[in-house]
Amino acid sequence: MTNLNLPLYPDKTANRPVETSVQVEDASIGAEISIEQLHKFYGQVKVLEDLDLHIQPGEFVAIVGRSGCGKSTLLRLIADLEQPSYGEIKFKSARNFREGITSDDIRVMFQDPRLLPWKSILQNVQLGLAKDKRDIAEQLLEKVGLKDKAGQWPSQLSGGQRQRTALARALSHSPRILLLDEPLGALDALTRLEMQNLIERLWKEQGFTAILVTHDVSEAVQLADKIILLDKGHIAHSFEVNLPRPRKKGAEFAELEQRVLEAVLAT
Repeated sequence: MTNLNLPLYPDKTANRPVETSVQVEDASIGAEISIEQLHKFYGQVKVLEDLDLHIQPGEFVAIVGRSGCGKSTLLRLIADLEQPSYGEIKFKSARNFREGITSDDIRVMFQDPRLLPWKSILQNVQLGLAKDKRDIAEQLLEKVGLKDKAGQWPSQLSGGQRQRTALARALSHSPRILLLDEPLGALDALTRLEMQNLIERLWKEQGFTAILVTHDVSEAVQLADKIILLDKGHIAHSFEVNLPRPRKKGAEFAELEQRVLEAVLAT
C-alpha cells in the first residue's frame, strides 16, 4: 500500500451556500478503490477480517453498522492513517492521468473540523496551497456560502460554518477521494440537511469518489449510490440505492431506509 502522509482535513456547517458558477480548477476525476482480503487486528482483537470491496471511480459509498463494527478503522486504512495487518488496498486513477494516488489525491473530513484558531477562515482553506492559489480558496468559500466570512476567525463561526470551512479546505486540492468520518454527527437537524445537500452538490460538480461513515441510515440513503453494512469486521450486506437525485423522501426512500435499518438492527 502506498504510504500517504495525509493532512487531516475535517469540516462542519451552518449558513446556506451560494449557488455559483465559479470553477475551482478542473473537476477532479474520482479514483477507483479495490480492497482485497483486508484484515486488521489490534493484538488478539479482530476488527476487520477478510474484507473485499470494490468502489467505482466517482461512486458515493456509505458505510453503516453498529459502534465497534470497524467502520472508522476501514476509513483510516483507506486513508493510510493505519496499516492493515494484511491484505491490499489499491487505487487507480479513473482515466490513468498518472501513476498511483498521492497524498494530494485523498482528503479526510472528520466530525471535529480542526481549524487553526490563529488563522482566518480564508487562511485555513489556503493551508497547503501555493500562495498564488488564493483564488481557489476564495472560490471554494463562495461555493460553501462563506465568502463574507473569509476574514473572520474560527471562534466567530457557528459549528455548521466551521464544518463548511473544513469542507472547503478538504476540496481545495481537488481530491480524487474524499473520506467522510461522521462529519455531520454534531450538527443540528436543519444544518445537517443543508450540509448533506452541499456535499452532494460539490460531489456532483467535482466528481471525486466519496466514502461516508455514518450511524444515520437516512443520511446514507440520501447521499449514497451504495450502502455497505459492516458487522464484526465483515460486510454483512450491500444495498444499491437506485433512487433518482435529488432524492425526496417518499415510499421508495422509506422502504429502502427500513430495509437497511432492519439489517443493522439484526446484527
